Amino acid sequence: MLKYFKICFFTVATTVLFSCQSDESNNPPQGASSIVDGKKVYRHSIDGKPTSLDPIKSSSVYSNMLVVNIFDTLYSYQYLARPYQLKPNLAKDMPTISSDGLVYTIELKPGVHFHNHPAFQNGQGREVTAEDFVYSIKRTFDPENAATGAWLWQNKIIGLDQWKQAGAIYDQPVPGLLATDDYTIQITLTQPYPQFIYSLAMGFAAITPREVVESLGPEFGSQPVGSGPFILDQFDSAAAYLSRNPAFRQEPLDLNSEGYSENLHQQYGINTLQGKSPPFIDQLEVHFINESASRWQSFTKGNEIQYTTVPKDKQNTVLMSNEPIKLHPQISNNYHHSYGMEAGFVYHGFNMADPVFGLNGDPEHDSKSKALRCAIRMAHDWQQKNQAFYFGLGTVFPGIIPPSVPEYDPDLSKASITTDIQSAQQLLAAHQFTAANLPSFEYHVTGSVLQKQFFEQMRGFLTQIGYSNQKVNYHPYPSFGNFNRAIKNRQAQFFFLGWTLDYPDAENTLQLFYGPNQTPGSNNFNYINPAYDALYEQSAVMQPSPERTVIYQQMNQMVIDDCVVISGLARNKINLWHKNVITFPDREIVGGFHLRYVDIK
Repeated sequence: MLKYFKICFFTVATTVLFSCQSDESNNPPQGASSIVDGKKVYRHSIDGKPTSLDPIKSSSVYSNMLVVNIFDTLYSYQYLARPYQLKPNLAKDMPTISSDGLVYTIELKPGVHFHNHPAFQNGQGREVTAEDFVYSIKRTFDPENAATGAWLWQNKIIGLDQWKQAGAIYDQPVPGLLATDDYTIQITLTQPYPQFIYSLAMGFAAITPREVVESLGPEFGSQPVGSGPFILDQFDSAAAYLSRNPAFRQEPLDLNSEGYSENLHQQYGINTLQGKSPPFIDQLEVHFINESASRWQSFTKGNEIQYTTVPKDKQNTVLMSNEPIKLHPQISNNYHHSYGMEAGFVYHGFNMADPVFGLNGDPEHDSKSKALRCAIRMAHDWQQKNQAFYFGLGTVFPGIIPPSVPEYDPDLSKASITTDIQSAQQLLAAHQFTAANLPSFEYHVTGSVLQKQFFEQMRGFLTQIGYSNQKVNYHPYPSFGNFNRAIKNRQAQFFFLGWTLDYPDAENTLQLFYGPNQTPGSNNFNYINPAYDALYEQSAVMQPSPERTVIYQQMNQMVIDDCVVISGLARNKINLWHKNVITFPDREIVGGFHLRYVDIK
């Protein structure tokens, strides 16, 4: 059997009680509009808009949040267990895996139906079959679809890449991707792939109905039809509105098997969910509110959104102290909260295909561009960024293996996250850079007040090493979708992004720098290093072990030495939600899966 690697990541949730009274005048009664016409309504918020609700394009946390609620994946994660634990979702059980780790046999739960749609006979959603899974994975490899998730299975499943090269004809079989009967899937890998089971819990692997996809064409991304717990009613630039799927399978919740802890979770009322079948709410609204001030105003109004993270400018309003975390009474008395480190990090990245900062094969150019990248990294002040934007609660770490995974090395040199203006100036001078000939610097990001503040801080860092304000340019995009497209089209010279782990293995961040994954794949840096790629391929077939960890850390050091990325900071987030909402929110690996367990009291 496959040995599952458990992530060493815990979300610490605390509720701080105070005896003094709070001022209720600024906080209308919680849940004033949570029951509408006898229906339970929950209003969630996220800080960006999905680019598409088509699973094969669900490359952002915003898209995935909704995709896993509209569609079914074979596997998901236990709601409350930390470290994260996989569990069957549409699959009946965990897969049967051959002794060589190459053949996965998975049985589907019978009697699961797609949502109703005119493309089905009589408009009634038909039963989900194993062939639907086969079709859905094939879609990812169809060049016509511009899918963003193919990197997960590229060169991993026997015959799938060849199927693509032969014209992506859907009725042509793929030897390693078979439906052996209506409920049985057999997948044969080209080589062991220890992370494969995790990929089947991602939105990219969600199951789609062929007749609806072919009926809607490109509109499927805005009018998706799946078999998940919620049905999409409306989707626009401001929000997505979903209703409970009345035909969703009845699966009573067993809190013990979901990782329930009385000490940790009872305070949120989660114990009341025992034995009930999700989803528990009638209507789900997910509001896309990019500006943190607007999100906070809507949340504290009392009768609008019911969940938010704490914006940076509300630190003094929310926190009494950082060590230990204590909330002001007017916050703790009115809202539930949880606090913990994210399974991911934020970073600045260089586009290595850029003619200024990237590589072109000319030794002199490449040496100068590396010096420029390294000097910019030396100018960056993570401690200042942490204090200014993350309450000083963020965890700054070197490289691309974050503290939330077991392969993290706490003893790794901190030189790459240490500000050193003098060394940066000396490095630039050694490569004949002066204030006059420093190239223009473009900071690409989604446009918002917060992102403009990030830019202004970055510009301040660069002026210390000789850059004039006129040479440091702000390049905002009207939406994350536009920003993401610019990155995928190699138009962003330097960008600021966050990465949320798709699964609990450092391989998930290391693959971001694997050459064959360059854009439009997940390697937004367009980093190509044959030595790095060789180590990645060597480790890709290895089960978790000390030997694999050593290779991971060697790859991490390569990325640091090449000054490809300015990284990183793992955010420690404070989540707030209204007290009439029963939930344990998780934007990390559990992601949108947690929304089916939300209830209103």
